Amino acid sequence: MRRSALNRNHYFVFGILVGLALSFYLPEDVWDLVQKEECPQEAAENSLIEKFGQEFEPHLNLISKPLSAKKPAKNVIRPRYYSSELGIREKIFIGVMTSQDNINTLATAINRTTAHLVNKIKFFINADNVKTNYKLKNIVGFTDTRENLRPFHVIKYIADNYLDDYDYFLIMPDTVYVDARKLKALLYHISITFDLYMGARLEQNIAVDGGGVYAARAAAQAAAAANSNGVDDLGNQSDRNYCDLNAGILLSSSVIRKMRNNLDWCVRNGVTNVHSVNIGRCVKYSSNLSGCQTSFQGVHEDVYTLQPHIKLFKDLNILARDEAFRNATAVHPVTATDDFYRLHAYYSRYHLELVQQRSFDLERKSYQIANGTISNDILEIRWPLGVPLGSAPETRHDIITWHLINSTHIFLPNAENIVEPLSHIDKLDFNKVLEIGIAYAKRKHPHLQFVNLHTVYRKFDATRGMDYQLHLNMRDDTRLSTGELVTKSFQVIKPLGRVEVIPSPYVTESTRIAIMVPAFEHQAADGVQFIADYERICMQNQDNTFLLMIFLYRYDSMSKGENDPFKSLKTLALDLSTKYKNDGSRIAWVSIRLPPMLSDTPPAGDIMLNTLYGRNEILSVAVADLALPKIGLDSLVLMASTDINMKGDFLNRVRMNTIQGFQIYSPIGFRMYPCRFAYFCRECETCDVSQGTGYFDKWNYDVISFYSRDYVQARQRLESTLPITRSDNDIEQLLSHPNQKINTILDMFVASQLPLHILRGTEPNLRYGNAIRHYINNGGKILKCPALEKDDVTSNAEQPHISNEIPQRYDAQRADTGDNTQAPTGLDSHKCIHLASRKQIGDAIIRYEDRSILHK
Repeated sequence: MRRSALNRNHYFVFGILVGLALSFYLPEDVWDLVQKEECPQEAAENSLIEKFGQEFEPHLNLISKPLSAKKPAKNVIRPRYYSSELGIREKIFIGVMTSQDNINTLATAINRTTAHLVNKIKFFINADNVKTNYKLKNIVGFTDTRENLRPFHVIKYIADNYLDDYDYFLIMPDTVYVDARKLKALLYHISITFDLYMGARLEQNIAVDGGGVYAARAAAQAAAAANSNGVDDLGNQSDRNYCDLNAGILLSSSVIRKMRNNLDWCVRNGVTNVHSVNIGRCVKYSSNLSGCQTSFQGVHEDVYTLQPHIKLFKDLNILARDEAFRNATAVHPVTATDDFYRLHAYYSRYHLELVQQRSFDLERKSYQIANGTISNDILEIRWPLGVPLGSAPETRHDIITWHLINSTHIFLPNAENIVEPLSHIDKLDFNKVLEIGIAYAKRKHPHLQFVNLHTVYRKFDATRGMDYQLHLNMRDDTRLSTGELVTKSFQVIKPLGRVEVIPSPYVTESTRIAIMVPAFEHQAADGVQFIADYERICMQNQDNTFLLMIFLYRYDSMSKGENDPFKSLKTLALDLSTKYKNDGSRIAWVSIRLPPMLSDTPPAGDIMLNTLYGRNEILSVAVADLALPKIGLDSLVLMASTDINMKGDFLNRVRMNTIQGFQIYSPIGFRMYPCRFAYFCRECETCDVSQGTGYFDKWNYDVISFYSRDYVQARQRLESTLPITRSDNDIEQLLSHPNQKINTILDMFVASQLPLHILRGTEPNLRYGNAIRHYINNGGKILKCPALEKDDVTSNAEQPHISNEIPQRYDAQRADTGDNTQAPTGLDSHKCIHLASRKQIGDAIIRYEDRSILHK
């Protein structure tokens, strides 16, 4: 130990001595030499600075290197609907296994009683001998006619086409009636995350039927077993635990997916003639479910089996007393078509009674709550019960205002008028509401007697209905001596009826439109501009349209040669037809000779009217009568005018909204203000619709679309009161027609009472105002609208057939005596075009007054 300690000390002393000796022999600046030595990186940077200067920028060498990534990033494609991205599916799909013989009987009955209550229904048949006269359209045919493989064809078809669209699939024969309302209600209480194989067990059906059809089938199967080494179609006892297809089998989408993955095994082992067993074995092998589930998660699917001796046409009232029958989701076997309708009527009435009872209970509980059991501030009970709240306005411009009315007039009905008479329908409605209000006031306050109206307000909400606020002056019978009046306020609501979706026939946007445009001689220049716009919008874009110009000649005008007032129009039509001949677009014309009484030059003030026909709108009917034979009965016709400017979207809307035998379309176009005429606004033809650029002219009926066949049927109904114009000479007879309520084509359709819908809606892509714009460009001055001139009305009183005055219209908001005997007193003021909005005119008046004050 001592020796090792000496060795360590020896080394330490020796190291100190060596260090001292080296310190004496090394130069003093050695540490300076070490500190000045540069590292390789710093040396390289210094050399580059010396070579290229201080502002050196590195350059990338991209030779033989790719400029972009070899695998470009894939863009994420979002689904079109959020339901697709979230995996939201419809609830139930029903597949009915039927035959060609039962398509028009049992299958049709199932379709009429069930299809409108479920999300999807399909009928599967063997297509060995396909017929073409089936009324049903949702039929799927299989060419493989092997009966034991038929269920697997159905499952494969469902899995390939509808697996990701529906949660549950019901497979059943055409002898099962399904209460679809109850079935959908049950399915909403089951979690889709679990496998579902639900129905009625085979063993239960055989036991319940007793001596019925299933017992006979079991006996036949037992006899077959005796002849085949003791093995029947039901196999072992476990096969009797499968769901019976004759009562319908309900499968979840997860089970269908697993069956599709093992479909080859199912086909190889589907050797029995019992479809229920083949499906059951496939489900058991694919999903490891032990057997049929009659209930799942507390939800029971009750299946009611009809006994052979039951006849629904006489025993339905007996079955209605059975609780199992009332609660059944499916009833089988139903072998008669009429029995399906009987069962559907019974279950529909049963569900209706349940809904009415629940509504009554809710209303009773609501009244109890409103009577003070719970504060109204907590539950926010609204009056009246069962009527939705009014729509909440998003901005101050969306606030629905109350209108002051009385028994004859409405005040400030719109932005155009201060006061208007109530229409006949509005007066009947007001009188009925007032009668109900007075009767309720008498019942509520027996000692008060109604004297007169104080004020009445009304408001229409499209989501709620019509609200009335009645303020009635009433006198107290017990204080007749004082004569003091008491004002009582009541609120009355007329709720909207049930909103229904009207099914309409299928139409497409490829229908050819025949556009008919009439033009008087003084509108020839407007016609040239219209044809130029038509070429740009329709002919250049190869739109499927055909233009027919209708030239209205005066009685003594030349229709040929250089003096033809429509020569420029005809030349332009021929040139464009030749230019676009290969595209199938062409422009044709037809000439009509007006009678002498309509051949005078129209008054200059007619330019202020909103219709191209001036004071004779009935000419639109005569024009249609004479021009339609040139087109055909099955054509889609658009009556237009030279005053319009349209877009391609408007023509597509005409195609979609005009349906033969079902609907006609009367668009409400947007009339542009003549800004250069009155200088109240800035002219802008391409701007969006706004209050500062124009207004929707609901009193213009020049543009209307219909099918020729519908027009012919309507004219034939009114031929006795409105004679058909078959030649130019019949126009004079039409002007003196006795039915003064018909003045336009739309009036004619309404008066004919054809079973046609009339769609009347705003159309921003249809603009009016070309006529007044051309008049301004030609140096025209502001004129007085003839609708406001009383002298013209008096002068034309002796010849009412020359100038057809605007009669009481079905949509006019003005007074009506109710007996239709009131004679017209003059042109309707609504037929005048507006120069500007009330706001623009008011601003101009204020600026003028301010200027006059400053001048003084």
